[in-house]
Amino acid sequence: MTEQPRADRPDPSPTRILAPDTAGIEAAAESLRAGGLVAFPTETVYGLGADATNSHAIARVFAAKGRPAFNPLIVHVLGAEAAEALAVVSPMARDLMAAFWPGPLTLVLPSRGGASVGASGGVSLLATAGLATVALRAPAHAVARALLAAVGRPVAAPSANPSGRVSPTTAAHVLAGLGGRIDAVLDGGPCAVGVESTILALDPAPRLLRAGGLPVEALEAALGRPLDLDPDLDPDSGRPQAPGQLASHYAPTGSLRMDALAPAPGEAMLGFGPVPGDLTLSASGDLAEAAANLFGHLHALDAMGTLRIAVAPIPDHGLGRAINDRLARAAAPRP
Repeated sequence: MTEQPRADRPDPSPTRILAPDTAGIEAAAESLRAGGLVAFPTETVYGLGADATNSHAIARVFAAKGRPAFNPLIVHVLGAEAAEALAVVSPMARDLMAAFWPGPLTLVLPSRGGASVGASGGVSLLATAGLATVALRAPAHAVARALLAAVGRPVAAPSANPSGRVSPTTAAHVLAGLGGRIDAVLDGGPCAVGVESTILALDPAPRLLRAGGLPVEALEAALGRPLDLDPDLDPDSGRPQAPGQLASHYAPTGSLRMDALAPAPGEAMLGFGPVPGDLTLSASGDLAEAAANLFGHLHALDAMGTLRIAVAPIPDHGLGRAINDRLARAAAPRP
């Protein structure tokens, strides 16, 4: 295990880099149980983990990321049994868990009564942003599952990056954004899916809150019905109902222009399929490859000091829907 200090901070707290072996996983679990912040790999992106029942630890997540406290967090569990302890699980939700868990699907469900800040066994209201619902996911990544088993409690984990910036798909991406602000990174290598989980609300009709690593078409086939494909903020409060709903999000340092067939002067080109680029998401037009490369390529363009990015058109189906969602939010005006 090595340490990665932040050179730009006086007397910085080191961020440990932990190997994904038994010793590293136990060290990460011990840190989480003690109220620490540990980034860990999932099949989608790296998450910034904290004990979901520890309000002080959750407050540290918001501070480390610079994340607005009205933006709820996803709580990670091992499976349906753990979910039942935290939320009211309908038959439809149970069927979806059986079909897609573990995997890149987050379900927003009514919280169990009595869960409150500091309540023993309950998810902190800071993690749910005070909502009556809780967002739950069972990750498929072997390291994430080993960590959850070792911790023995639910782990809240937004993406392990400064709020609004490009999500991390490697431990190096985490350290570039949060090194010195968090306790450790469990390095499990690059993430296979590369975009965050699909988020579905069941209230009671299924409603898409965020496109992600599980294609909408797969959900519709399992449900036997179309989804409401108009994710939006809560109509009454204007607050997010789930992570990833803010208009400006997933943003690189430079500005971004979508659906470009060629770069304008001064732009770097991010290609796809027949449209070539300085970097290419997938030369063959493979959406799974493009999703896996998306955030890594945006990080690479940031590292190159790119101030203007043009992105080739991406088909808006399957994983392309999630890619376009991330690109649209990255291209949105900054607050």
